[in-house]
Amino acid sequence: MNWQEVCANPNLKNLPFKIELNEYGQVVMSPMKVFHSLLQGKIEKLLSRCANSGEAFPECAIHTRKGTKVADVVWVSDERLQQIKHETECSIAPEICIEVLSDSNTEKEMLEKRQLYFQQQAKEFWLCDQQGNVRFFNPQTELLHSELMPQFPKHIDV
Repeated sequence: MNWQEVCANPNLKNLPFKIELNEYGQVVMSPMKVFHSLLQGKIEKLLSRCANSGEAFPECAIHTRKGTKVADVVWVSDERLQQIKHETECSIAPEICIEVLSDSNTEKEMLEKRQLYFQQQAKEFWLCDQQGNVRFFNPQTELLHSELMPQFPKHIDV
């Protein structure tokens, strides 16, 4: 199965799960709790306030060598948005890809997603834990703060 088939499948619409594809074309579903969605929304709002341009939005499908991964929140520059906005899944990752940890996530899974997003040309990867603490990474290392959005807080109050 490919991402376009997932998007077109009427049985997969309006599910209360985050859907991704693994490297074998299998649908992977993860349940989300209200608090997870709340953190996503807060991050999106804060990103929109911090950015002078570009767009922040949730649930962005990104084509990777291991299937379609869906970042919880992204920020993309106006230039890159012109390239991806009409694609079914992003051929190039937004500059900032953010994952909000849920109970079902593992450290190994987040490390793999981080590597996959960087392989698709993301510039930063952010990881928000369930307490609202945010960690920032570029392709080489963990950062003290975001280089692209230095005013973004290290903690999200919910």
